[in-house]
Amino acid sequence: MDLNTDVIAGVEAELKANLGTSVRIRDARSMSGGSINDAWSLETSAGRFFLKTNAADRHPSRFVAEAADLALLASTNELRTPKVIATGEAAGTAWLLLEFHIAKTWTSDADAELGRGLAKQHRHSQPHFGLDRDNWIGLLPQDNTPASDWATFLVQHRLAPLIRMARDHQRIGDGDVLRFERLYAVIPDLIPHERPALLHGDLWHGNALYTADGVVVVDPAAYYGHREMDVAMAGLFGGIGPGLLDAYNNEWPMEPGWEGRIDLCRLYPLLVHLNLFGGGYAAQVSAALRKYV
Repeated sequence: MDLNTDVIAGVEAELKANLGTSVRIRDARSMSGGSINDAWSLETSAGRFFLKTNAADRHPSRFVAEAADLALLASTNELRTPKVIATGEAAGTAWLLLEFHIAKTWTSDADAELGRGLAKQHRHSQPHFGLDRDNWIGLLPQDNTPASDWATFLVQHRLAPLIRMARDHQRIGDGDVLRFERLYAVIPDLIPHERPALLHGDLWHGNALYTADGVVVVDPAAYYGHREMDVAMAGLFGGIGPGLLDAYNNEWPMEPGWEGRIDLCRLYPLLVHLNLFGGGYAAQVSAALRKYV
């Protein structure tokens, strides 16, 4: 077992506190699929659990923020999330313990279930865009400072910080930097006004599982934003079919002209990937940007 013994002790203690009985970890198997954290399947005397670990000083507060994001989404009772058991830290390792879900093949039924649930989740609102705390999207910190209108929030707390980061690391050309400056001025006229919607925030196909219990969403970067952001990202990297949009529109129709705004809403996740991975994402950002300015 490669999992640190101090982490094992901490997890067992939290399981005992939650379940009211002593629990022993019988086996910890490393799982593939994550590029940021180490993932483990824990076989215990109380059943199977899922554990994420990472160096505690690498991304302070990441798992605490993720646990809070999952709890926020779970509070709506619209889309299922894995139950948070506990977060902790031991021997320089931070960890997040969740209930375990076994994924099966994604289907058109999963598309429809995700679309319906997402539309219902988006009806949960608050007065301001943003959140009362910051969190993370991938490896990047996410600034959720509240704003009263979506255009201001999108520019100041989503697009502009990532453009500065990409420019500083020479991952975006000067021409596109200037195009973004022009885009900022016209965004208020491009996106229809709507109340803030509770977003998953990082809804690509790898963060939606189809399980025996239905669709389960994981790894959120939650905040209150414009609902088109989630729907646009859901189709960005494939894996989620067009049935999601059909089911979403049956539950809560998108505003007219949605199709023409999809690439505008994809600029933020594309900029996240540009800053994390570079490469071909610069061309994708540029192509999407040139549709508007």
